[in-house]
Amino acid sequence: MERIAFRMRLLAGHADEYRRRHDAIWPELVELLHAAGVRDYAIFLDPETDALFAVLERRRDHRMDELPSHPVMRRWWAMMADIMEVKPDDEPVAMPLKPMFRMD
Repeated sequence: MERIAFRMRLLAGHADEYRRRHDAIWPELVELLHAAGVRDYAIFLDPETDALFAVLERRRDHRMDELPSHPVMRRWWAMMADIMEVKPDDEPVAMPLKPMFRMD
């Protein structure tokens, strides 16, 4: 397994709505992420900056690169586009984070 992290940005004042939508995550989206090799996915919020920090584990033979073209992923991104920074196609703006330290 490989661990990656990235940063996204929530639009100000939408933390409660972001949590509400993720508390009701679609089962078909969870299934899609698992099928792509994603495991142990967590997102954290820095309320001072509205930065979202995501960490996930994925299989080395993951298929995450196929996710942007999947209809379920596209629908999820479209639903989230009104509360976070996104690209013109509704994909969240995500900046990879560089690993600096890990303690097991």
